[in-house]
Amino acid sequence: MPRTTAHRTALAAALVTPLLLPLWSAGQARAHGAPTDPVSRVVACSPEGGARTGSAACRAAVAANGAPFTAWDNLRVADVAGRDRQRIPDGQLCSGGLPAYRGLDLARADWPATPVGPGAALPMTYVSTIPHSGTFRMYLTRPGYDPAKPLTWSDLPERPFAEVAEPALTDGAYRFRVTLPADRSGRHVLYTVWQNSSTPDTYYSCSDVVFPQGEKAAAAPAGSKPEAERQKDGKTAAERPSAPPAQSPPAPATSARNTPSPRTSEPASTPAARTASAASSGPSAPLLAGGALAVLVLTGATALALRLRRR
Repeated sequence: MPRTTAHRTALAAALVTPLLLPLWSAGQARAHGAPTDPVSRVVACSPEGGARTGSAACRAAVAANGAPFTAWDNLRVADVAGRDRQRIPDGQLCSGGLPAYRGLDLARADWPATPVGPGAALPMTYVSTIPHSGTFRMYLTRPGYDPAKPLTWSDLPERPFAEVAEPALTDGAYRFRVTLPADRSGRHVLYTVWQNSSTPDTYYSCSDVVFPQGEKAAAAPAGSKPEAERQKDGKTAAERPSAPPAQSPPAPATSARNTPSPRTSEPASTPAARTASAASSGPSAPLLAGGALAVLVLTGATALALRLRRR
């Protein structure tokens, strides 16, 4: 089986049809895995990245790379043995310091990103084309991270915010949940390190994520579900258009479930909408007034004609 075909089969098995069994074997490919949710840069910009591949950031990454990211599951470095900060240079964290993936290190604020919530439980999917045992370590860039600057180790905390050892491989992917830090807003990078115990290799990946901006996140009422809403329309609270200004008389306060979708400029329940509906249900006031005047004129003319006949 050609290498590209093996890659596409693996990605389809995890993303499109979970019921499909893996169609590859260890002897037919020398590739291993990458995160697909939250989507990593290498997957988003690969030939299997869908619409994301055509984004400005991905086009620039492929141009800087000099070749497409066909081997999206092979971003690995041998014999690191936990010495990530010593082996992977600053500014090259997303490529793992590998020239074949240098386009992933571009400092940009428009990489394809996944909306997430502060303090939320985040489900992660790490597609694997060859099973390996090992440990996943997840880091999140510090508060104040600037996506327009190259990613360095100083942008990441010393310790991972989550660590998962030996997760089960299910339908061609490792699937687990992590709890995100609650003190982030705006754009960040979720940096995943997969250190194998069955091979000498360590895998590196950057997944761009977007949190709601500060005040809007703090203003969310307890028990609300901003993450579910963001997953519906694919936008963060910061990216959504603001609600229309209040009209007179003011409409009563509504719950988050009644918030209009981003494509709606004005909710259907506004006073203006109700007024338009009422006006269309019967004749207007000017029409009634004109009709009454016509009746009076005709009545007067009839009475005058009768009086003239009697004479």
